[in-house]
Amino acid sequence: MGLFDLVQAAIADPNQEGNPNQLASIINTVQQLSSSTQTEPTAVQSAMAIVGNYTRSALQEKRETEGEGQVEEIINQFAGIQPNNQVVNLLFSTPMVQQMVGEIGGKTGMNSALIQSMLPQLVPLVLNFLKTGTGSLGSNPVLKAFLDSDRDGDVDMVDLMNLASKYL
Repeated sequence: MGLFDLVQAAIADPNQEGNPNQLASIINTVQQLSSSTQTEPTAVQSAMAIVGNYTRSALQEKRETEGEGQVEEIINQFAGIQPNNQVVNLLFSTPMVQQMVGEIGGKTGMNSALIQSMLPQLVPLVLNFLKTGTGSLGSNPVLKAFLDSDRDGDVDMVDLMNLASKYL
């Protein structure tokens, strides 16, 4: 089952947090970020996909060193649509941020200052997608699939957002 299928199942399951309004707020926030930074929406989506890859790696490391409960706590605390510098500092070392900024800049053509300013917004959005699977009955299937996917090393947030837009 793909990541979007799990998000869609979470939305349909009353025991999980996901709902259409949550997806709409994520998509609207990405569109607003694109507009406010005068950046092409596809560039912001590409940036979000790269942030998703780095977030997965960081959360996998947290899971290995601090346990699944800590990862879920991070998601519960920092998922949302509001910018948050604290989660960027919690998940990524300075060299990782520099590497991420370089990769985003290389792929999108955005300058590093703009990318740095977007990270506190993009990381909580990625976590917000993951929070859709949080439920009252135990583990989060969206998070589990996100952390355990090994297929191509790509967390395709662009596809996830496009599918969510069509779903809504």
